[in-house]
Order: sequence, then C-alpha cells, then structure tokens
Amino acid sequence: MSATVDVTSALQARFPQAAPRASLDHEAVNVPMGDVIAALQYLRDEFAFDVLTDLTAVDWSEAMAPRFTMVYHLFSSTRHVYVRIAADCASDTAPSAPTAIGLWAGANWLEREVFDMFGITFDGHPDQRRILMWDGYPHHPLRKDFPLAGIEAPLPDAEIVAETGMAANPVPLAGGPFVAHSGQINMAEAEPRAKDESWNERRPKPE
Repeated sequence: MSATVDVTSALQARFPQAAPRASLDHEAVNVPMGDVIAALQYLRDEFAFDVLTDLTAVDWSEAMAPRFTMVYHLFSSTRHVYVRIAADCASDTAPSAPTAIGLWAGANWLEREVFDMFGITFDGHPDQRRILMWDGYPHHPLRKDFPLAGIEAPLPDAEIVAETGMAANPVPLAGGPFVAHSGQINMAEAEPRAKDESWNERRPKPE
C-alpha cells in the first residue's frame, strides 16, 4: 500500500460526516463519536494503521461547546505514516467515549489516564479507575477549571495524615503561562516558572 494514500477522502467516503481537521504536521480527521471505533478499526484493518501511539483528550474550557474532544494518534509500522483522529464528546457535563480496548489492548491505561485527568468515562472499559490520583480524589487535574496552584484534598491513608500532620498539599505547578529565559544566566533561573503564583516549594503558601 502506498504511503501517500488519502486517508481523509477514504474516511469521508466511508463515514460521510467525517471532515478534514486543521493540522501542522500529520493528516488529521474529525469523526463523529458514534463512528469513532468503526473508523479506527477501518484505519487499522484497511490502511495498516496498526499502532495506537497515543490516546488523549482536550478540554477547550467551559465556555466552549463541545467542551471535550478525544484525540487518537495512529501509526502505520509498514508505511511509516501517522494519522490523527478527533471525536467530540456529546456531553459537556458527563463526557464519555466508547473504549478502544477491543482494537488495541494498550488503550486500557491510556483511557484510565484520560478518565483520571479529564473525567471522561469510557463505555465498555473493563477496569475504569484512576491511574495517577487515588480512588476517591474529587477532581480532574487537566481540566481547564482546575487551578494551577492545585486544590487541597485529604490524603487517602490515615497513617500518612498522622505521619505528616497535614492533608495533601496542592502542587504549585510551574506554568500558566510558562516563562523561560535565554542567555548567560544560572540554569536554575532559566527553568520555566509561574507568573501567577508567588509561592512554591521554597516559599510557603501565605496563610
């Protein structure tokens, strides 16, 4: 199979609601969520996109509708080309997507990470639970409404609370926006740091 196959046209012929997606690197296509698993299988079986290199999500913010978009990055190990598939979640308050585990077993932990960080649930997932944060953690840290300074939440283990004498501290992320410097300066000073937070691990949070 040629490496120059027009994947977008093929998907549009098979799934009429598919549409080209703006992209600066690889071919990218928007697909309705109801067709996304069939489209992924079509690309795997008919166009040799045999590797799911990544599966993630985008939160466009509460002001946007649709708010959440699932993004799938596929690679063909025989043709050495990538394609990006995007599918919008129908609900902004309870976003969901069908699981891709039936196509790629490796989707398991990727979907768990998206569930953990964005709160998107996956229909048919056999083990849908958090993978980075602890069970019962009430927030989704990669949502746009999650503050850069974090949100204080109790640690899950009473022994940890007793040992440290405190609940889990929010992590002062270095971002929002990132600020970096170039030139002859100390490398520690060149690290990105937040403009909108005056406290970090060296300067305690003001009471």
